[in-house]
Amino acid sequence: MINVTCAIIRNDGDEVLVVQRSELSDHPLKWEFPGGKLARGENIEECIIREVWEELSMDVVICGHLPEVEYDYGHKKIRLIPLICDTLDELPFLSEHVAYKWIPANDLISVDFSEADVSVANSYLERISPEKGNEGHEVPEKSQEGSDDLDLQDMVNNMMSMQEAEWVATSAIENQAIFLKLFEYSFSSDKRLAFRASWTLTKVCDRYPEMIYPYLPQIIEELDHLDNESAQRSFLRILSLTDLDKIGNKHHGILAEHCFNALRSGFSAIAVKAYSMEIIYQLALKYPELANELSASISMLQAEGSAGIIARGRIILKKLTTTPKGPRSSH
Repeated sequence: MINVTCAIIRNDGDEVLVVQRSELSDHPLKWEFPGGKLARGENIEECIIREVWEELSMDVVICGHLPEVEYDYGHKKIRLIPLICDTLDELPFLSEHVAYKWIPANDLISVDFSEADVSVANSYLERISPEKGNEGHEVPEKSQEGSDDLDLQDMVNNMMSMQEAEWVATSAIENQAIFLKLFEYSFSSDKRLAFRASWTLTKVCDRYPEMIYPYLPQIIEELDHLDNESAQRSFLRILSLTDLDKIGNKHHGILAEHCFNALRSGFSAIAVKAYSMEIIYQLALKYPELANELSASISMLQAEGSAGIIARGRIILKKLTTTPKGPRSSH
């Protein structure tokens, strides 16, 4: 029995991502939920995050699980382990599939899925059907002003949809105390809480990036000491989309060193390396002397063979070749 994870990835429009296998695959031109085999030493959450990044160059946050599906295809028996996910990115970069589409959940029943994925689709539709009448009801019942610390932690830990995350993010935008709690939780030893809090911060920063500016130096100083790779990924995403002029030269240096170390490390997750590349590229616009070192680091990464990191690396290399070489910046 082969253990295989798959992701039901939702966007903020409540659409679900499906991908199409190639004509030369063992299920020619069938549609499926993205995912892949569990590697030795991985848990299912680590597996699906890795597989989605490698196949689609997308970040996801895991919101829940569906019942496992066992299916005998004749030439192989699989145990399909579905995880409900929301995405941090909405544009897949296909490395193994030939097509993708975002579809309303109710349209899943008309998709020409592989057999095991049909069961997953039906299970997901059963899961969401009782939620439709209560959409937007359960979370807003909580008052942001009346929630104490444990209430907020519980809310963050149990977010099950993009809508709930957006509601918490909106509450943080409107209430500085909630924003500061999310920031505090992002460094928690409770890794699930830290990841979900830091992920929610990315939703805040997407809308109001200036809210994080006063805390950028602290984030940068803590990166090397952060043993939660999921939270680190969220912080690096924030930094990759941030105007780095908002931090000083000292912290530029600390950030560049951290990102170069992440690129050289054999243990860094693919998403961490991808965000690190983008951050160093942004720094290279200010400090052109970083460009050659970045190019060399990316060239070394090409040998790793990950389609996602190779694709991102090529994009950065192309941008580097078209970037005017400015004067050397003083530190």
